[in-house]
Amino acid sequence: MPGHNIIVVGASAGGVEAFITLVSSLPADLPAAVFIVLHIPAQSFSVLPAILTRSGPLVAFHPKDGDTIEQGKIYVAPPDHHLMISRGSVRVVRGPKENRHRPAIDPLFRSAATTYKQRVIGVVLTGSLYDGTAGLLAIKQGGGLAVVQSPEDALYPSMPLHALQDVKVDYVLPMREIGALLVRLAHEPVPELEEDGTSEDIEVEIKMATFGMETIHDEHKAGTPSAFSCPDCGGVLWEINDGDLLRFRCRVGHAFSVESMISGQADEIEAAL
Repeated sequence: MPGHNIIVVGASAGGVEAFITLVSSLPADLPAAVFIVLHIPAQSFSVLPAILTRSGPLVAFHPKDGDTIEQGKIYVAPPDHHLMISRGSVRVVRGPKENRHRPAIDPLFRSAATTYKQRVIGVVLTGSLYDGTAGLLAIKQGGGLAVVQSPEDALYPSMPLHALQDVKVDYVLPMREIGALLVRLAHEPVPELEEDGTSEDIEVEIKMATFGMETIHDEHKAGTPSAFSCPDCGGVLWEINDGDLLRFRCRVGHAFSVESMISGQADEIEAAL
């Protein structure tokens, strides 16, 4: 019986220091694959894999689309591409931005939740605004575990605070303790769930993140049309309600939390002025 062998981790501001602390506490024989998303500008040259490889015994690298998933390796989202998971392999796609970021955390978390369900551990670390919350909720719906860095321990507490507000989190720990927890959970066997708690709408959102034209033209959209337009492309935004969590997504696939949508609208108004 496999353990929690799919570990997905997201961070934004302050994330490099948090990732260094995390990987330094992971052993060389970790029975899990680790997937990391850090918000970085599209035009940046990322040296994060080199930094993480020097910081611990596991090898970190930017994967190519279709690479096989292997235990004991760290897969890092490359600049300007979403990192996603399919059965036995990774996807590296230049899909629509989510929360105004590419790579974004939510596409990785959602794809892991629908593919590996209860075997997934989702981890939200330091960062600003809201990315990671919707994806962490999808992991919980799929039977996985949710781990959040203690807000008082985070350099930027906004992402952990939002995750705690909207998701029933399993563990809240300071950064120095999260690695040991992940190692323990990776060795614990995971029972099979009888029911799949993920929704059909999440499957639609995953397809939209890969920018498939058939999904763009499909009339079935997650949520209901709203009165707002997309800050990135001007299209109609659909409202998506995950319990008390309100999100927005347009026909093309751009996705927003309430906060990131308001920020995007403000930027568009400023540009127009």
